[in-house]
Amino acid sequence: MSPESNFNQQRALLEELNGIVSEGQNLDTLDIDLLDSREILTKINLEDQKVAAAVKLVIPEIAKAVDHIVTAFKQGGRLIYIGAGTSGRLGILDAVECAPTYSVSDQQVMGIIAGGETAFKKAVEGAEDSLKLGVEDLKAVNLQAKDVVVGIAASGRTPYVRAAIEYAKSIGCITVGVTCNPNSAVMKLPDIGICPVVGAEAVTGSTRMKSGTAQKLVLNMLSTASMIRTGKVYKNLMVDVNASNEKLHARAIRIVMQATDCTHQQGVDALAQAKQSAKLAILIILTGKDAAQAEQMLTQADGFLRKAVEL
Repeated sequence: MSPESNFNQQRALLEELNGIVSEGQNLDTLDIDLLDSREILTKINLEDQKVAAAVKLVIPEIAKAVDHIVTAFKQGGRLIYIGAGTSGRLGILDAVECAPTYSVSDQQVMGIIAGGETAFKKAVEGAEDSLKLGVEDLKAVNLQAKDVVVGIAASGRTPYVRAAIEYAKSIGCITVGVTCNPNSAVMKLPDIGICPVVGAEAVTGSTRMKSGTAQKLVLNMLSTASMIRTGKVYKNLMVDVNASNEKLHARAIRIVMQATDCTHQQGVDALAQAKQSAKLAILIILTGKDAAQAEQMLTQADGFLRKAVEL
């Protein structure tokens, strides 16, 4: 590329950045470099308080996305997050927690980051600018029309994410964009655009701050609400927890006790009968059925414990 072409490309990008809300300069923090530690933290905290309110305004769009994710799960489809940098890491963070929390396959909720696993720990230069990689990474997980693809990009301009959304739409997937810039491609391209507008960051352009927090809140809502809607929660208890370590095993016992008012020993005994399934153990205690009968009741209720109890 010639120096002139490079200069023109840089100028175009600068103009683009000038129009991005999250890249603006925050007038309330212009003096942040003059403050002591406590004053800096107070400024950051005041900015952070704006995030939940911004997310509240986009609950209708989040709800639409959840409805599509629930439909996808019922049809054997997946929830696939894709992003670059902080946005990609947040997608992976949300995805990997679903398996131990709700006992779903690690393939049901997936996170893809530009540059691959290496990029989770260290930036991979140029990966987010690749249109080709966004498509290749979705092809690598055998993307199907029954999947829901959620593209995440604070700026809403990331080429990797834009290309991924376009490819997912081309094969018939429901697509969702999560961004903090309302006039961006990641807001306009997908079937559903989710855009909590949190404004300029305390440190200009550091979108891992308010923008990242807003994105994490949205992803929490997408995955959690979808799991609740597919029977993974009874009352407000994560009854499908995968007791894969000592803490989670203790949590499973506690969940059984909270759901049934049984004793510690009764909870342990019921879990043993249920092969460590908290959901099944609860049903055994509440109905007095044996494990095989309780399992059949759960099947009839499509895995919803509350429905099974009422059979």
